[in-house]
Amino acid sequence: MSWTRTVIVAVIAAAVVGTVVGLVVWAVMRETSTTEPPELRELDWWEHTVIYQIYPRSFKDSDGDGIGDLKGIISELEHLVDAGVGALWMSPIFKSPMYDFGYDISDFYDIQEEYGTMADFNELVEKAHALGLKVLLDYVPNHASTYSEYFKKSENREPGYEDYFVWADPVRVNGVNQEPSNWISQFGGSVWEFSEKRQQYYLHQFAIEQADFNFREQAVKDEMIKIMLFWIERGADGFRVDAIPHLFETAPDANGVYPDEPLSGNMFLRPDQAGYTTQIHTRDLIELYDVVYDWREAVDNWAKNNGSETKVLLAEAYANISMTMLYYGDEKGRIGAHFPFNFDFITTLSAESSARDFAYVIRHWFTYMPQGQVPNWVFGNHDQSRMPSRFRSNMVDGLNGLNMLLPGVAITYQGEEIGMKDGFVSWEDTVDVAALNQGNSSNYLEFSRDPCRTPYHWDNSTNAGFSTAPKTWLPVAEDYIEINLQAQKDASVSHYKVYQALTRLRKEKTLSHGAFDVQALSLNTLLLVRHLRTHDTYALLFNVGSVSDTVSLSNVDLLSEPLTVYISSVHSTRTPGSTISSSSITLLPGEALVLRAPPT
Repeated sequence: MSWTRTVIVAVIAAAVVGTVVGLVVWAVMRETSTTEPPELRELDWWEHTVIYQIYPRSFKDSDGDGIGDLKGIISELEHLVDAGVGALWMSPIFKSPMYDFGYDISDFYDIQEEYGTMADFNELVEKAHALGLKVLLDYVPNHASTYSEYFKKSENREPGYEDYFVWADPVRVNGVNQEPSNWISQFGGSVWEFSEKRQQYYLHQFAIEQADFNFREQAVKDEMIKIMLFWIERGADGFRVDAIPHLFETAPDANGVYPDEPLSGNMFLRPDQAGYTTQIHTRDLIELYDVVYDWREAVDNWAKNNGSETKVLLAEAYANISMTMLYYGDEKGRIGAHFPFNFDFITTLSAESSARDFAYVIRHWFTYMPQGQVPNWVFGNHDQSRMPSRFRSNMVDGLNGLNMLLPGVAITYQGEEIGMKDGFVSWEDTVDVAALNQGNSSNYLEFSRDPCRTPYHWDNSTNAGFSTAPKTWLPVAEDYIEINLQAQKDASVSHYKVYQALTRLRKEKTLSHGAFDVQALSLNTLLLVRHLRTHDTYALLFNVGSVSDTVSLSNVDLLSEPLTVYISSVHSTRTPGSTISSSSITLLPGEALVLRAPPT
């Protein structure tokens, strides 16, 4: 293939997803002979890594109390290396009364006792770095526990802390004190809670015990940056920043009155449930982006001044696509998060989605992503039903294949590498505040995040090898005998071995630097092609449907024969190394194949 044709193919691949060549080629091409490989831009450590999310309470218990901890994580860091990931991200490990299991932080500068000590954290960072793993922390700047010193001082109106949180006077209606507005908490009920001590309401977007900081107060902004730099100085390589859309709420008018939110019109919700109102005054306010840009400037300056590698900021941002993309930066040239999490595979797709839906979701992100930025892909986390439970169990390898073959950063929630499903958690065993706030056993599972947080399945021993305790903080899912890491290591074919093959493949230049194209070959079968001149071409063929499907690759220009099966899903009849005809390929429901074609 000539240089000219190579660039044209790259441009076409970019045009398909509505972006520019620099976003999807990841390579700098020069006009040379057809046999000389292209020059490739050196990537920063985070730009094509695999990030593995650990939910510490459920990963590994080292001391037999039924709760996962830092020493447990330390003992299993080799698993992450074996799996082929490059960074671990831990859900909050800071001091907390645990009303929301660590997302209600009482001391941002210390470790929760049941997880360990600062010495344990130091050991974890040291060992992880020695193994070549980066360490990311979950940071929650939107709110603090009402048990924190910040809140206690603010409630007591101590100088410097009076306005650390969002406080409001009651509204007098017919001589009766009422809440300042009709705003609804994400966990249900009013966002306003009355403080007898201060004789004012404080705002909490989540649990009553999670009071929202006032980000219009400069002292709060300064403190949040101080906390970030504290942990960076102790070895953290960056942060996943939680609940950013809620940093600001609409300010009161000159008379101190907060506006009510319009009703959403969703008649399936109770008046005390999130979504009953539009939330136009309680999330995604434009002011929040300046705060994110300030954070990025602070961590970049620290890295520059200390001769350090990049420290990353990853933004949790459930927002519409335009508001989400502002996290990358603005038109004035200010830069923000290294990327906002891409939740489209969680919020948009399901077991009923077609191949066209999958192709649309992928193209959608690239259509809006600003030039020169890095994409990312998320299929599950600690707040959402697990990947095989939202889709189908026979889709695990194909979904992991998509995650690993798409350009940019792949994010794996613990257990996805072995196909863990949601565990059943009874009303009696439920501990999630979002479920408990519903107040009864009839509908708690609609709101509970406990099923996706059940302990990791290490083996088929007691408690799946997670803990020696007689009772774990959440029950272990009953299918751990069949679905566990050790069994999949021992098997000749397993989800875990497919996952390992996929992470090994990500090291190929075609995947780290190549152009891509994605299309629906039929209603059920998705095709993702990764191409880089003078390198092997790789293609993921994935039947997302519930019936067998026959497709042809004859008209796909970038796939020249012979086509070799490089990786196959666990229930496929095709074995790696076998060849396949491009004219007619029949795929079983959920079957996925990674094909390799010679360079063009």
